[in-house]
Amino acid sequence: MAAAKKDAAQETFETMTTASNEALKEGFEKSLSAINDFSAFQKDTVDAVISSATTASKSFEELNASTVAFAKKSMEDSVAAAKTMAGAKSVQELIEIQADYTKSSLDAYLSEVNKHSDLVSTMMKDSFKPINDRMVAAVEAMQSQR
Repeated sequence: MAAAKKDAAQETFETMTTASNEALKEGFEKSLSAINDFSAFQKDTVDAVISSATTASKSFEELNASTVAFAKKSMEDSVAAAKTMAGAKSVQELIEIQADYTKSSLDAYLSEVNKHSDLVSTMMKDSFKPINDRMVAAVEAMQSQR
């Protein structure tokens, strides 16, 4: 009878040890899988931030180039208008030249402001898209873990 109890105790101990080892192995594999998933998610997030920064940088370059081109053209137009005004034969002609120049430079300015507004709007939308996509992915990942 004592031998039967010893065998039952040993069998129980072996069963518990086996179950414990399997649970530990399963837990370790799940943890490793979760770490790999998290690492991949973080890599994608870093890629999204880099993409966002690259898009914003290119947009700022375009905006800067547009501003420099507008400033150069405005300066050239101002010099041309000044030369034309210097050649005016009467005060009336000078006033007409000045009025035409003022109107055309104001129209050009308003056009440039609209162009820059569109560029900034596009830049904001395009540069935040990768980050927004990562936020959506994060929310979906959290919801799938429920």
